[in-house]
Amino acid sequence: MITRVLEVDNRTTTTHFILLGFPTRPSFQLLLFSVFLATYLLTLLENFLIILAIRTDGQLHKPMYFFLSHLSFLEMWYVTVISPKMLVDFLTYDKSISFNGCMTQLYFFVTFVCTEYILLAVMAFDRYVAICNPLRYPVIMTNQLCGVLAGGCWLCGLVTAMIKMVFIARLYYCGTPHINHYFCDISPLLNVSCEDSSQAEMVDFFLALMVIAVPLCVVVASYATILTTIFRIPSAQGRKKAFSTCASHLTVVILFYSTTLFTYARPKLMYAYNSNKVVSVLYTVIVPLLNPIIYCLRNREVKAALRKTILCKGNVPGEDETSSS
Repeated sequence: MITRVLEVDNRTTTTHFILLGFPTRPSFQLLLFSVFLATYLLTLLENFLIILAIRTDGQLHKPMYFFLSHLSFLEMWYVTVISPKMLVDFLTYDKSISFNGCMTQLYFFVTFVCTEYILLAVMAFDRYVAICNPLRYPVIMTNQLCGVLAGGCWLCGLVTAMIKMVFIARLYYCGTPHINHYFCDISPLLNVSCEDSSQAEMVDFFLALMVIAVPLCVVVASYATILTTIFRIPSAQGRKKAFSTCASHLTVVILFYSTTLFTYARPKLMYAYNSNKVVSVLYTVIVPLLNPIIYCLRNREVKAALRKTILCKGNVPGEDETSSS
């Protein structure tokens, strides 16, 4: 491949990157393509069905499921930012990506990651209000507040990604850097820069600290209070019912936070390990696939709504009363 470069201030400006991806034999590349394609399509289908079920079933018109629909919508785009390019690279020898394409992919990926961190914290707060203040729940979690919270999650994600991109996109890269990853992420870009990236790394670390630590504190505080409240419930049946309303969300939080914290706590340091690529597969491919399954397995309302949606059934008169009794 002929490397195209532009002369700017006697320095060559990179116009392309090479994504090394998963260097394996061609036959294994085809196998990986099939696995990741099936995973990608299944993730899209799962999240689409959840959104459709929530919109069409009146029983799910609640704050909890409003935020869940935003999470599903978010993860549909989250995987779409990465998977199509990765799938194409499995089938071609030209694994290049343009500078603008790389920065665009990074911008939207960071936006969705940051938005998901904050959205999961908002969902934890919603569960806190529902369990610890059940009588005031309808008054506190109004449609207006839910809309503001959801919009705030997206706005924070967009702004955080924009600030990070200002520092990363202006770094100087030599020629056509080879990135030992399957998509444009912050860590590999900081490492292939030909100039001191300490300022960009410091800004990235500070913003990551804000976006990760603050929501994590909200999640921990919410669930600490939730568990304290649950343990005070006298009956075992009541404790089980209360915990079941937040078990799915807690599982999703643990999966997403544990995998991403490993990578983004110290981005440039962790890039030195090949295991970073494997961990990235967990939170960019596996976690989005598992999240809808977790919510379906642990939530009877979602399972019932999905069953009606898939079978094209509407609400049968008297069904709502029967299911709620």
